[in-house]
Amino acid sequence: MSKERTRTGKPRQSEGVRAFKRGLDVLQEVNRSGGIRAGDVARALDLPRPTVYRLLETLEELGYVARSASDDRFRVTRLALSLGDGYDPGVVICQAAAPHLAELSKSLVWPVDLSTYENAAMVVQETTHSRSPLSIDRGMIGKRLPMLRTSAGRAYLAACPARERDLIVSHLRRIDEADDRPFLDQGRFDQMIAETQARGYAIRSEGEYNPKTASIAVPIVRDGTVFGCISIIWIRSALRIEEATAQFVRQLQEAAAAIPVEA
Repeated sequence: MSKERTRTGKPRQSEGVRAFKRGLDVLQEVNRSGGIRAGDVARALDLPRPTVYRLLETLEELGYVARSASDDRFRVTRLALSLGDGYDPGVVICQAAAPHLAELSKSLVWPVDLSTYENAAMVVQETTHSRSPLSIDRGMIGKRLPMLRTSAGRAYLAACPARERDLIVSHLRRIDEADDRPFLDQGRFDQMIAETQARGYAIRSEGEYNPKTASIAVPIVRDGTVFGCISIIWIRSALRIEEATAQFVRQLQEAAAAIPVEA
């Protein structure tokens, strides 16, 4: 029995094949994006939302994608190693940290970010901005944060091995952003690193990156490897840095220590 053909003469796809292709298209879109909501997948692929939700639920049941506990975005999982270059190690720490960030959001109220290092910047992988009633920033996932002017970048630089820190600083000097130059002064940089290492956490309190906000960050470190940083951001006029450190640091450090990661 011959297959049904389209007007162009090509064999018409069966319903099963079309469904399978749609599933692959959805998985590829999640993989490509690094983190995306179901509605955005539907718009990107021009598919009905109910179809996309159903396919994402199936992919989640099969273990290929996981929904973020903090912002309802879907990301590929460890099982998606078969996707090759699309697999991002940051996804692993992202999935491990999401429940801890969700718990922090209940007690700290101010928004909390998880960021990882990538090519001379810290990239926000998880956030509670969408849940926090005190947030003044939205759409933080994927945002690149400067290393020298944010608490996350400073926490990472202070916690990483000296050789890695030197390589990052050399990269920043080559990029030569005007706003970074004052912080690349060797004396000022060395003092910032020494103070951050002595405290065990980094601060941004002088309006360096965003004049309206301040932040504190703690690194997630296992056996000398820095997997990322957890930061809390608040409006500068609402809290003095001394008040913020007294309220936030211990809980941030406990969360960073509790996140299950493999060194």
